[in-house]
Amino acid sequence: MSPVRTVARLFLSTIFVVSGARSAVRPTPWVPTAKKVSEKVGPLFEKANPRLPTDPATLVRINGAAQVAAGLMLATGRFTRPAALVLAGTLVPTTLSAHPFWTIKDPQERQHQQSHFMKNLGLFGGLLLAAADTQGKPGLAWRASHYAGHGRHAIEHGRHNVEHGLHSIGHSGQSLRRAAKTAKREAKIAVRAAAAGRKLPS
Repeated sequence: MSPVRTVARLFLSTIFVVSGARSAVRPTPWVPTAKKVSEKVGPLFEKANPRLPTDPATLVRINGAAQVAAGLMLATGRFTRPAALVLAGTLVPTTLSAHPFWTIKDPQERQHQQSHFMKNLGLFGGLLLAAADTQGKPGLAWRASHYAGHGRHAIEHGRHNVEHGLHSIGHSGQSLRRAAKTAKREAKIAVRAAAAGRKLPS
């Protein structure tokens, strides 16, 4: 693994591990913000499965625990691409609910929240890059097309072999028919010769 990748992932994941641990242990400061999200997604969760949690405090804890787990995986280089996607997913509701600068009228506060929004947007972009990073290895799309190409080649090769085999069978059949005709003619000649031999005086 490249040292640059290791350091970059460590720096990128630190904020999620720290903030996620804080919100998971002590969710109260984030409950008012999470309530905005729970009021919108709560009815959807209840329709999908009534057992899914909808209260703000539990959602904050779940989001924090997900950030800690995915952040540690990203920092340690384990399942980095799925971990980056999880972190990106947790960042979306947090950013939209905590920093809706477009709804704020006070210019100073609006600029303050806009700065936080843009900071989270930059983190989101970094996570997308981490999710797309294959560490120099072929990506899933390339491998899929590569194996598909191999499959098509194998099918074409198999079709060619089948056609060649059918051609060989046809050629062998023709040879057998010619041999049968030749044997039949020779048998007739032999029969005639035998009949002519019986008619000769002894």
